[in-house]
Amino acid sequence: MLKGMLDGCILQVINQKETYAYIVSKELAKCGFGEISEGTIYPIILRLQKKELISATVKKSNSGPSRKYYKLTSSGEEVLKQFKRDWDELNNAVGSLFHLELEGKI
Repeated sequence: MLKGMLDGCILQVINQKETYAYIVSKELAKCGFGEISEGTIYPIILRLQKKELISATVKKSNSGPSRKYYKLTSSGEEVLKQFKRDWDELNNAVGSLFHLELEGKI
């Protein structure tokens, strides 16, 4: 289930501020996703780039090689809005199901 959610979650992290892949994985970990390797993050980021949902800019780093910083495109913003709507629907449906179970109605 997490695999299907990561695209939208990565878009949300990038939406907060222009950032690079390592920071995306750290932000997801801070939110309770556990350690998601950069080996998982990079293919998703490449797919989001190919779909033109994010764009990349190479910037020099103070500590090491240059980094690719990602930001959402206008298409990415629209996809993120739809992801949030879909998530709200799913969250409400699952919550309703469990609420009915607690009340003994299912």
